Amino acid sequence: MSPLSSVEPADGVADADADADDVDVDVVCLGESMVTFVPSRPGRLADVPSFARGIGGAESNVACGLALAGHSARWISRVGMDGFGEHLVREIAATGVDTAYVQRDPYRPTGIYFRTAGERAVGFETASSETASSETASSGTADSGTASSGTADSETADSETAEGDPAEPLAEVVYYRAGSAAAAMSPELIPRERAWSGRVLHLTGITPALSGDCRALMRELTVRAPGRPLVSFDLNYRVSLWRKGEAEQNAESGPAVLLGLARRCDLVFVGEDEAEAVWGVRGPEAIRAALPEPEVLVVKQGGAGATAYARRPDGTDAITFEPALRVDVVAAVGAGDAFAAGFLSGTLRGLPVAERLRHGHLMAAAVLTVPGDLGAPPARECADHLVALDATRWGTLRFGPGWTDLPSPAEKWAETAAVEVTDP
Repeated sequence: MSPLSSVEPADGVADADADADDVDVDVVCLGESMVTFVPSRPGRLADVPSFARGIGGAESNVACGLALAGHSARWISRVGMDGFGEHLVREIAATGVDTAYVQRDPYRPTGIYFRTAGERAVGFETASSETASSETASSGTADSGTASSGTADSETADSETAEGDPAEPLAEVVYYRAGSAAAAMSPELIPRERAWSGRVLHLTGITPALSGDCRALMRELTVRAPGRPLVSFDLNYRVSLWRKGEAEQNAESGPAVLLGLARRCDLVFVGEDEAEAVWGVRGPEAIRAALPEPEVLVVKQGGAGATAYARRPDGTDAITFEPALRVDVVAAVGAGDAFAAGFLSGTLRGLPVAERLRHGHLMAAAVLTVPGDLGAPPARECADHLVALDATRWGTLRFGPGWTDLPSPAEKWAETAAVEVTDP
C-alpha cells in the first residue's frame, strides 16, 4: 500500500498512511544528538564561569515534540558508551520517545557542544530582537541541530539590521564531535527496516554532512521501494559543517547532496534564507521550481510565516500561506524543529494544510518562550481552539512565557499574562 493518501483530494495533500501493517510507531526520527552546555550567565564563552547541561539534536527534538503532543515517536541514532550518551538517551526517553534502537559505541564518543544565546548563522542574516515572530527562528537559523565538524569547530557572527542599525550578535557555538558515534551511522549499522518502522520517517540535512557513511545511509533510506513510509526532510543547512567537510567529500558538495536528497523525499521543509545560502534560490516560487518532486514543500519565511505547496492529483499545486505568530522570545533555539513537529502532528492527524501550518507556528511559539531546546506544547484542545480562530483573531495573538500552561481554551486569552490579544 502506498504511504501517501489524499486526505483532501482537491488539494492533493500528502498524508501518512494509517493502514500500513508493518509499522509500530507514528514517526521515526533518525540523526545525531549531542549534550549541550549553555553559559550560566550572558557573555562570551571565554568569559562565563560555568555552564548548564542540556541536550540538543534536530531529529530528537522533533521526536520529543511529537511524543509530548501525544504521538508515538522513535529516535534512532548512535551514542558513545559514556556518561554523556547515557544522559542523552535517558532525557529523550523521559519525554516518551522510544529509544530501543539507539546503539551504544564503546570506541567512539558522544558529541558535545557549547553555545551562547542567539541565532545560528546561515549565510548572512540578522538576529532576532526581543520580540519576534514564531518563525524568526524556524527557517533553519536557530535550531539545535548540529552545525560543524572537526575536533573543536566554532561559529560566530555579528549582524546588522536591514536598516543598518546594530543587531544582537548571532550565537557563538563550539562543537567537539569529530569521530563521534553518530558519525559512524551507515546502511550496515542501521537496517532499513528499523528506520522504516513508522508511518513517517523524519530526516534532516545535518546527517549527510557527518560522514560518507551517513550520506550512504541517507540515500538508502530515501530510495523508493515497497514498504517505504512517508519520508520527511528538513534541510537544516549548517554552513560551517559543509564548508569544513567538503574536502573529504571530494565531488560531493553540500548543495548537490542536499538537493539530491530533498528531491527523493515526500515532505520537505526549507527555510527561505537556507535556500538562498545553499542553492542561490530566492523566494517560495523559485524554491518550488527547484524542488518540484516532493508531494508537499513547506517554505519557512522568517517573520512573515510559511507557505506550503501541496500537489493536487492533476499535478498542479495548492498553495497555502499562514502568517507567523508574535512571540516574546526567551531563547531562539529549537523553533525550527518544533515547527516541523507541529506540521507533522497535523499530517498524522489528517488535518488540512492550513491547520498543519498553524500547529507548526504554535509549537514553535512554545519553544521560543522557554530557555531550552524543548518546550511542552499546548494541550491539544487548546491548540485546536487557537488553530480554529479566524484570520483576524489569529493575527492579533501575541505569546509570552507560560502560555502553554493555560488550563482551557475557554479561558479569556486577552485576560492572561501569557497570551495577549491586541487590536487588529
